[in-house]
Amino acid sequence: MATQIQQAERFLALHSGPDPLLLPNPWDLGSAKLFASLGFAALATTSSGFAATLGRLDGKVTRDEAIAHAAAIVRATDLPVSADLENGFSDTPAAVAETMVLAAEAGLAGCSVEDFTGRGDDPIYPAPLAADRIAAAAEIAASGPIRLVLTARAENYLHGRPDLADTIARLQAYQEAGADVLYAPGLTSLADIRQVVTSVDRPVNVLALPGGPVVSELAAAGVRRVSVGGGLAFAALGAVADAARELRERGTYGFMEHAAAGRTAAMAAFS
Repeated sequence: MATQIQQAERFLALHSGPDPLLLPNPWDLGSAKLFASLGFAALATTSSGFAATLGRLDGKVTRDEAIAHAAAIVRATDLPVSADLENGFSDTPAAVAETMVLAAEAGLAGCSVEDFTGRGDDPIYPAPLAADRIAAAAEIAASGPIRLVLTARAENYLHGRPDLADTIARLQAYQEAGADVLYAPGLTSLADIRQVVTSVDRPVNVLALPGGPVVSELAAAGVRRVSVGGGLAFAALGAVADAARELRERGTYGFMEHAAAGRTAAMAAFS
C-alpha cells in the first residue's frame, strides 16, 4: 500500500503528463471500482453525487459524512483520491485547517476548498478572507508529516457572478497562498479559460459542462486537469429514471439492453 504522502506525490505528478488528467468523480464504492477498471489514473469525490446517494441536495452533507465517504472511496481502489470538501465545512481559516488534517487522516491524496459561503444572499467570501482560508489549508497540506494536493476553487461563475477579472485575481491570490491546483468551475468560454491558464503558474482544472470545450480543445489551451463533478452520477440517475418511467408508463423492458452492458461492466470491475 502506498503511503498518504506517496499517493499525494503520485497525484501531483499526474498534472504534468503529456495530456490533461481526466478525473472522474465516483459517488459510491461501486462507481469508484468501475472507473478504476476502465483505466483512469486517479479519482475525485463529488459532493453533489454523494449527497444524492443520501437523498439530499448538494451542500447538505456534514463534514463527518464527507470525510467518512472519502475514506471509503480511498479504500475502494489503489488510485490516488482527491475529495470535494466544499468550503472546508467552515467559514474560519482555523476550522478549514482542521478539515485538512481529517482529509489526510482519511488517506486522501488531495482535496479542494472553495470560496462559496453556502449562503444565497452572500455567496462568495470576501477576497482577503478567502485567501486566508486557502493559506490555512495550504499550511496543513504541506506540513511535512502529510502532503495533500490542494485545489483552490473560485466559485463566482456558479453563483451568479460572471466576473472574469475578479475570478483571475482570486486564483492568483490562492496561488500565492499555497494552492497546488486552481479551479474556476462554470467557465465555458475557451477564450476565458485560456486567459485563466495564462494568468497563473499552477495547473488549472476545468469542469466539463454542456456546450463547453472538449478535452482536445482544453488540452490545446493548456488545461492540465478535467473533472465532471456530479455529471456521471446524475447521468446514471437519469438513466435509471428513464428506465423506471418506461416500466411504469409503457410496461416494456427496453432498458434491459443497457442493464446487460452495466452488468458486464460490473462483473469486470468487481471480480
